[in-house]
Amino acid sequence: MPDAVTPETPATSTRTAAEEDQNRGPEYTPIPATSAVRHHDPGVRGFASDNYAGVHPEVLTAVALANGGHQVSYGEDAYTAHLQDVFRAHFGPTAHVYPVFNGTGANVVALQAVTDRWESVICADTAHIHVDECGAPEKVGGLKLLPVPTPDGKLTSELVDLQAWGWGDQHRAQPRVVSLAESTELGTVYTPEEIAEICRHAHDRGMLVHLDGARLANAAATLGVPLRALTTDAGVDVLSFGGTKNGLMFGEAVVVLNPDAVKGIDYLRKLSMQLTSKMRFLSVQFEALLAGDLWLRNAGHANAMATRLADAVRGVPGLEITRPVQSNAVFAVLPREATERLQKRFRFYTWNEHTGEVRWMTSFDTTEADIDAFAAGIREELG
Repeated sequence: MPDAVTPETPATSTRTAAEEDQNRGPEYTPIPATSAVRHHDPGVRGFASDNYAGVHPEVLTAVALANGGHQVSYGEDAYTAHLQDVFRAHFGPTAHVYPVFNGTGANVVALQAVTDRWESVICADTAHIHVDECGAPEKVGGLKLLPVPTPDGKLTSELVDLQAWGWGDQHRAQPRVVSLAESTELGTVYTPEEIAEICRHAHDRGMLVHLDGARLANAAATLGVPLRALTTDAGVDVLSFGGTKNGLMFGEAVVVLNPDAVKGIDYLRKLSMQLTSKMRFLSVQFEALLAGDLWLRNAGHANAMATRLADAVRGVPGLEITRPVQSNAVFAVLPREATERLQKRFRFYTWNEHTGEVRWMTSFDTTEADIDAFAAGIREELG
């Protein structure tokens, strides 16, 4: 039998820190002994996405509150346990929340949990799951998407029926889920009655309803209704609830509203690489957002800034507001050369390269001064 091996204690270097740095070669740049430094100008604002915004101070305070000491990992912590009560206060006693890293992950996990491998998902052709998730629902989730053209980003029962057919045909992916987005990618908003009608229609045909609620708070703020009016009360089965676009540092959530409709979500979350190890820091952010009215304050302010922007530029010669301003998005068409000049001063995206349509997004930290400066810039470029 070989002798037992005794681990050796690593030798302690007698070289100075400067000698260690020199030994690493001329391309090595030592990290300063101090902590991180600011690498951006906090006064610079853009209108490309509400994801550009920082973290709400109340959320940062909550993250610091959850720090210190040890808590069980992977969701078995006190903050995630309490989060169930927080979400049930908004969505009803059957709601169960599963925090995840991001919106694409929330959508993929939620849709996998309500479909079998041979089933498909009906969505608008502008839906985030169809055009902005790099094929993740198909590639990662193994889902077949059935997109439907819509004039305003919103599905109706009649539009759903364009793809809701072929049950029993082994050659067609079986329609199983209708996926809505609230608010839509075009900034439009479903009313509770519109969602309820689609849910009734889908359920009558044996289908379920998923809601991509990345900006659900903005829709509720616009309509002046509670979150459950657009979800639980309307008949939605599973929800992807957004946080990052409304003041969180990171994180979204899958909210199961109809427990009988989902299966295997605990395993699917891990399988899809969406199970956070230090989940308390994700969960406490949602508590800060939802335990009081922070979600509503943030969303309402973002919406108000979008309205202010639209009002400020509506009627400017050469510019046309192309969509109803119902949330925190403004869509417009203006001359391409003006767009290019303006984008050198303010960051925003061209939505449609063929028509020249652009999208301007506002966020919880957009100020009236930001809007006024941007509107003045637009008028200057079109003047």
